[in-house]
Amino acid sequence: MPVLQQLDENSREIQSIVLCPTRELCLQIASDMQNFAKFMNLKTVAVYGGASIENQIRDIKRGCHVIIGTPGRTVDLINRRVLRLQDVQFVVLDEADEMLTMGFKDDLDLILGETPETKQTLLFSATMPTGIKDITKRYMKDPAEVSSGGRNEGSANIEHHYYLVNARDKYECLKRLADVNPNVYGIVFCRTRRETQEIADKLMADGYNADSLHGDLSQAQRDAIMGRFRKRKIQLLVATDVAARGIDVDDITHVINYNLPDEEEVYIHRSGRTGRAGKRGISIAIIHSRERSKLKSVERKLKKEFEQRPVPTGQEICETQLYTIVEGLGKLNVNEKQIEPYLPAIMEQLGHLTKEDLIKHLVSFEFNKFLEYYKNAPDLNDMSAKGNRRERDDEEETTTAISGTEVV
Repeated sequence: MPVLQQLDENSREIQSIVLCPTRELCLQIASDMQNFAKFMNLKTVAVYGGASIENQIRDIKRGCHVIIGTPGRTVDLINRRVLRLQDVQFVVLDEADEMLTMGFKDDLDLILGETPETKQTLLFSATMPTGIKDITKRYMKDPAEVSSGGRNEGSANIEHHYYLVNARDKYECLKRLADVNPNVYGIVFCRTRRETQEIADKLMADGYNADSLHGDLSQAQRDAIMGRFRKRKIQLLVATDVAARGIDVDDITHVINYNLPDEEEVYIHRSGRTGRAGKRGISIAIIHSRERSKLKSVERKLKKEFEQRPVPTGQEICETQLYTIVEGLGKLNVNEKQIEPYLPAIMEQLGHLTKEDLIKHLVSFEFNKFLEYYKNAPDLNDMSAKGNRRERDDEEETTTAISGTEVV
């Protein structure tokens, strides 16, 4: 907003450029800027891959004050001599650390080389990894740091839970968490594009309202998926970290880490998708025994201790689902006019049932699939407690055996 207030509305030259790593974030920033400039005579143009470059060229040639772009498409437009940045006064690097991680260093160097030395450069980051200092040295002169809240601290509105399971039981644990939270509206983070697609495909095949978001999808596919997610047609969005940059959706109830990220700061960024605007949120990590040290590192960086939770049992899930179905039936609005023509046939089929029997039939119709699925459900927590003790016992036996052996 301060940048917009300092631009010359009467000029047709590009006076500011905002660079960000993903198309989603590019579109989000462009939308926000258009809203901020609603009562100003300013034009913004978003330039990103996966969309018609001809349309973007046409919009730029009509004149604009602010360019919001991804590095690759911005470089393409510079090379085509469409984008001229000699009058730029403000450069904004959003998620600059992520752009360097994604290999955009050469692109950033080229773009910034086209801008005047007298410009002001602003860098924004939700977390402050050590690499940020390198970026400030490379692209800024005598920078001033402005912080909001504590460095690398998570929101006080977010609870942090973890579930310790066998590695092969991670997907089953994810399903149980979804089943025990019927109204879940969350993001499941995976490490790779392939794993993201595989988990989303499994969830959809198992009947969950899920879909994937990753870099292998076309822009049209990504837009369609995000549109459905914002309308809550999708309850579980399975995403990679890069694709999730720029997702600005309110009321997300859960963030689920199917895999912990390699960088602790990334976990903080992930968990910040929930618990916004004063609301409560839950961030979950599904881990196996070899990931406990990584979880401890995240706790130290976050300055918070995770609460270990038992994986929900089949009985707990069935009870939750039953009460959810009953509550939904109680709140259901009946369209008397619409259903009236069918009542005689319905009464002929069901009229012999008592009120109690009818309720049983109605609830069982929705509920039987959960009863059948979880009838002989194993306890996924067994490995967590007993397995750890066995590991320690094995270590002690090994230590004893070695200490009693003469080594030559």
